[in-house]
Amino acid sequence: MFEEGARLKKDRGAENVFDFTLGNPEIEPPALTLETLRRTVERGLPGSHGYMPNTGFPQVRAAIADKLRRETGLPFSAEHVCMTTGAAAACNVILKSILDPGDEVILLAPFFAEYPFYVDNHGGRAVVVETDGDFLPDADAIARAVNERTRAIILNTPNNPSGRVYPASVLDDLAAMLARLPKGPLVISDEPYRQLTYDGHQQTPVAAAIAHTAICYSWSKAQALAGERIGFLALSPRLPDADRLFAACAFSNRTLGFVNAPALWQLVMAEAADACVDVAAYQRKRDLLCDGLRRAGYEVRKPEGGYYVFLKSPIADDVAFVGKLMEQGVLAVAGVGFGRKGFLRLSITVPTDTIERSLPAFERALRAARA
Repeated sequence: MFEEGARLKKDRGAENVFDFTLGNPEIEPPALTLETLRRTVERGLPGSHGYMPNTGFPQVRAAIADKLRRETGLPFSAEHVCMTTGAAAACNVILKSILDPGDEVILLAPFFAEYPFYVDNHGGRAVVVETDGDFLPDADAIARAVNERTRAIILNTPNNPSGRVYPASVLDDLAAMLARLPKGPLVISDEPYRQLTYDGHQQTPVAAAIAHTAICYSWSKAQALAGERIGFLALSPRLPDADRLFAACAFSNRTLGFVNAPALWQLVMAEAADACVDVAAYQRKRDLLCDGLRRAGYEVRKPEGGYYVFLKSPIADDVAFVGKLMEQGVLAVAGVGFGRKGFLRLSITVPTDTIERSLPAFERALRAARA
């Protein structure tokens, strides 16, 4: 899609192409983050740019643990936190640490399109379980998919691509279901959108609700730092043998080639971990896009969080409708890539002007599909 977008821009002019494919923030990081970065560089502390323990600077891990204690009420310490090169690295580190060839990982459709590849990276097998009609996890369906080879379940809330925020009641149902299993799988909670919620929705900390949880987090979304690749992996203090698993993660972090998370950005995040972009700006873009699509005749649910609108395709073949949109200069991603046919994903990280100018193109594509 990226290459197709470049071709269309060359053929038609960039002003006539509307690219909704990538969740790449078009706004700048928060002022606090940039100011902290400037101070950190100017201080020039010895060792600011060198190697550190595989799991990151001890003082940074302690600062993140303190943040997690405040958010979850659990006794996190530095020995539960491994600094990583983003949430994707955190996911790969924990999967590398727990999977043997043939082990299974449950993915809840729709899911982030890269999860199956992460599982495959480490010899695992992805097992897809459908969410319900509202894109919420079905505890009974998950229980039926668990067997002796199931090692993990990946949760992603706020969800990419559906935009659903899993309510506390859903997390409680999952916790109760897992507690009934003889040996419950690890829950890998992928949380890059945790701070980006709309309309008063709040994300209940997954680790507070579900005992056996590993948190994968990055600041790429909340702080508009997608290119800086800074995040962490945190193991719940309630995990059995958390110290042994943490040692495995420290080893995996290095042997996967990450070596260390970026040193300078670790130091910045120790001071600016709570900074966040203007969430209201994204909510305004969400409303502009969703309201415009509804007026045009589309069926669309407003996301409760995250970067994406998961739009119902007006025809059953979502790939074919993506082609119809492309004819009108609109670039979208087919839902089949996220494990859910009949939908397409649109990013709200584009400029407001792009949304406004794209709406007539969406309307033309809908008329063409109906014809």
